[in-house]
Amino acid sequence: MRIRAVVSATLASVGILVAGWQSGAHVANTASAVGTTAGTTGSGSSGSTGSSAPSSGATGTTGSSSSTGAAAKAGGTFTGDVVQTRFGPVQVQITVSGGTISDVTALQLTDDGGRSVQISNYAAPLLRAEVLQAQSANVQTISGATVTSDAYLTSLQAALDAAHV
Repeated sequence: MRIRAVVSATLASVGILVAGWQSGAHVANTASAVGTTAGTTGSGSSGSTGSSAPSSGATGTTGSSSSTGAAAKAGGTFTGDVVQTRFGPVQVQITVSGGTISDVTALQLTDDGGRSVQISNYAAPLLRAEVLQAQSANVQTISGATVTSDAYLTSLQAALDAAHV
């Protein structure tokens, strides 16, 4: 009887997680589609720290949401959303060349206090190297920099979605 209760609770938890993940993915897809619909150029970012306005889409590249992969094949620079954390905003920009990620740049990193800056300066190069090797946002978070890593990878995924990579 106890096994049945554990299995039921586990299945219920998985169902809730999947529903939340799908609704979050839907919101992210909607946000990244705003900058690339109807062949318009995305809004980009100036890279100034402290900006709280989300930015998504392609910079310097035009594309259509109906031509999947066209933007990635053409290449260009794609800016992810600004992700707000309790330690400050995080935003990532990628450069795509020939359908592969050739560069990842952190436009904004957490900066709320000296320790936050130290963590960001430690985590950013490690995350960059992992992303370039994996060619995706499917990488491990950096131990001790979980908040920064999660925000970095969320912004990265928005840029990847805009690039259709």
